[in-house]
Amino acid sequence: MNHALSSALAFSIIFNIASWSWAEEAPPPVKVLVTYHSLSGNTERMAEAVAEGVTSVPGTLAVLKRVGQVTADDLFSSDAVIVGSPVYWSNMSGEVKTFFDSWQFKFGVFPEFKMKNKVGAAFATGGQISSGKEITMLTILAAMLGNQMIVVSGGGAFGASATTEGDSPGIDKKELADAKALGRRVADVAKLISKASAQ
Repeated sequence: MNHALSSALAFSIIFNIASWSWAEEAPPPVKVLVTYHSLSGNTERMAEAVAEGVTSVPGTLAVLKRVGQVTADDLFSSDAVIVGSPVYWSNMSGEVKTFFDSWQFKFGVFPEFKMKNKVGAAFATGGQISSGKEITMLTILAAMLGNQMIVVSGGGAFGASATTEGDSPGIDKKELADAKALGRRVADVAKLISKASAQ
């Protein structure tokens, strides 16, 4: 075998190995931020179940943080954001509202709409069956829509929720299952959008 042919063959083998390695390289994980406010621990339990649902989907990473601990990098580096709140006077808690206000006043999402096309979802906990959980989730989703996010539901019509007083003291298995279902749904949709964006 002459030198030129030998060099060409060696280059071909190296190129093919490099191409195969590149093709087999796994894409970066889809990152889902699960953030919440909780005083009693109920919303925190739901948040943990949501995060568990997220990580049940291969190729995903869940970041679990209280709203006051979220940084601009947490927000902007995420492919999806799931926000949970207890019901305070039939709406989201003040801490969650402050978190959304921080998107602009602290993190500067506008005028570039830095959250645009990220997936968003909500969950809530409330003492009574008709205590404002749906309103709480809808106001969370409204804030996300205002930022041109793609909102999805799961575990319920508007997101996952739990009743924590009266005949339902604490969070039951069905409510935790709904929270996990929400996490899975968001992870699945975020993966679809991430894959489409990469093509």
